[in-house]
Amino acid sequence: MTDPRKPIFESIKAARNGAGFSVAEVGLIDRLLDQLNVLRLEHGIQLHPSKACLDLIKRFEGCKLTAYKCPAGVWTVGWGATGPNIVQGTRWTQEQADARLEEDVRRFSFGVSRSIDGAATSQNEFDALVSLAYNIGLGAFGGSTLLKLHRAGDKVAAGNQFVRWNKAGGRVLDGLSRRREAEANLYRGRA
Repeated sequence: MTDPRKPIFESIKAARNGAGFSVAEVGLIDRLLDQLNVLRLEHGIQLHPSKACLDLIKRFEGCKLTAYKCPAGVWTVGWGATGPNIVQGTRWTQEQADARLEEDVRRFSFGVSRSIDGAATSQNEFDALVSLAYNIGLGAFGGSTLLKLHRAGDKVAAGNQFVRWNKAGGRVLDGLSRRREAEANLYRGRA
């Protein structure tokens, strides 16, 4: 599936005399397009994350208002937010953390919707996929065997793939193992 945002980015790039985009600029443009509802999915109805999805993310991310290094060595703040502006000493209010969670879940929801490419997806499956993508990133999610199996309709095999994503920094982490089990159970409708 061709990314429906590509022509918009190409137009902006042309207006900037061919200048490329930083990661922060891509995120900003994506968030703006999401807020404006400029694009609709080409296939079916776009699902939106349910309370079960948000609860699962919150349960496993926790909320810390002062930046810390996660087990993968990435500066993190709020409900698991990362990015170029999150560095040692970053402090947020609860309102900032909650707003960023809402923004990030919306962005990951759209990314997962695009990635599943119209495959039949239940609400539970979608929620589990959004939680996974929120944690591992859309790039890793987009290239995953789990996603390929889901798109092919092999839901049993896709559900079995969650456990493979339980490492950070090359080490198996108990917290990630518990999260993947919870996501797999949600995916299978057993949450």
